[in-house]
Amino acid sequence: MSTAFLAHDVNVADRAAGPLLIPAARGRRIRNLAATAFVTLSFVVAVIPLVWIITEVVVKGAPDVFHPSWWSHSQNGVTERREGGGAFHAITGSVLQTAVCALIAVPLALMVAIFLVEYGRGRLNSAVGFIVDVLTGIPSIVAALFIYALLITTFGFQRQGFAVSLALVLLMIPVVVRTTEEMLKLVPDDLREASLALGVPKWKTTVRIVIPTALPGIITGVMLGIARVIGETAPLLILVGYSKTINNNLFSGFQGSLPGMILNEATNITLKPAEGRVWGAALTLILIVLTLNVVARLIARSTSSRAKK
Repeated sequence: MSTAFLAHDVNVADRAAGPLLIPAARGRRIRNLAATAFVTLSFVVAVIPLVWIITEVVVKGAPDVFHPSWWSHSQNGVTERREGGGAFHAITGSVLQTAVCALIAVPLALMVAIFLVEYGRGRLNSAVGFIVDVLTGIPSIVAALFIYALLITTFGFQRQGFAVSLALVLLMIPVVVRTTEEMLKLVPDDLREASLALGVPKWKTTVRIVIPTALPGIITGVMLGIARVIGETAPLLILVGYSKTINNNLFSGFQGSLPGMILNEATNITLKPAEGRVWGAALTLILIVLTLNVVARLIARSTSSRAKK
């Protein structure tokens, strides 16, 4: 008697809820499909220009880049109408300027990020964070003009590659600070508290526990900073002239660089040899950034697996 009564109740409940639940489920399914289609379409729209640009650069730049002389010769004595020569002078210039920039910017940025996360409190912390935010939004040409006014106008130095490195420092610091800051915040407080509870000083906890835990993310941030500055053009235009010869001295004379080579050859892009060199320099820049990212990934993976052991 009671079973029949319960079955009757269930049937009554199903009949009551059925017409309401089925449209609701169908509506959710339709909205889900619409959202999935919109996200997929957005992804395709965002990827198409990227694939197009990379394909264009590889197809047009590969004939020059995969020629052996590209990596061993400069453009010294090569005119715009003549094929031949290489980009060695530009590669060495870009690598030297970026390396000096990284040597100055990375330690400073790491110290600032550690201060913001581990030590900074109150108004000083807010002021430092505000300055970093302002630096993040500074256009590269403003950074170049600041270094020009300080180094060349005030102190009387000549235009040189080192001045470019200093301008790039201003652009690289905020990128590394923000990425390092986020990575340090991801380190669990339990690790810090456990170390401090054992009597380890705060500075040693930061150096031995916090930084190694966040190191893979910090390395990725440094690589992002390098990728951000290595293709900057404004500091090159203002702080150093372009040279087709090899100049490894950052403190004297004009210096070649990959963005400078692109600009110089682009003035004669209607000529086939110059056009090939423009695309070749662009492809070389992409290959250098790609290589740095792969190396950073390998280092980060190695560091992460070592930390887990």
